[in-house]
Amino acid sequence: VSTQSTGSSGINAEYGELRSVLHANRAACHVMKLEYTEAEEDCTTSIDLRPTYLKAILRRAQVREHLDKLSSSLEDYKRVLELDPRQGPAIEATRRLPHQITVQQEKMKEECMGKLKDLGNLVLKPFGMSTDNFKMVQDPGTGGYNLSFSQDK
Repeated sequence: VSTQSTGSSGINAEYGELRSVLHANRAACHVMKLEYTEAEEDCTTSIDLRPTYLKAILRRAQVREHLDKLSSSLEDYKRVLELDPRQGPAIEATRRLPHQITVQQEKMKEECMGKLKDLGNLVLKPFGMSTDNFKMVQDPGTGGYNLSFSQDK
């Protein structure tokens, strides 16, 4: 009769790896059902259990791209390439996504500026002014903005 024990840490590691695979597989099912939020959650759980599980990282990158979480998606694709530099989808995505991220950020900036302008007009209207009385010019050296006032408008 052997008294040797495999130890609870060995069993936990084995179950952790199995659970990681199961979560990644369930994420694949969610993707097939177009349930991207649930798929992202399962991929994240899988990666938490096994941080170098390439399939789960790649799947989460693809899911995050569907969810328009482009920056997070790019981070995952870069992680995939750290683990395996030959992954074609990750290579292609790391070339394509930076431009899409820039476009997305510009769109968000324009939306934010539009909302700020609407709020400014709401505040300035009682004084007979509008945001059209102000001109913002970006300083190319610092990236900051200079604001000037004109009463002509």
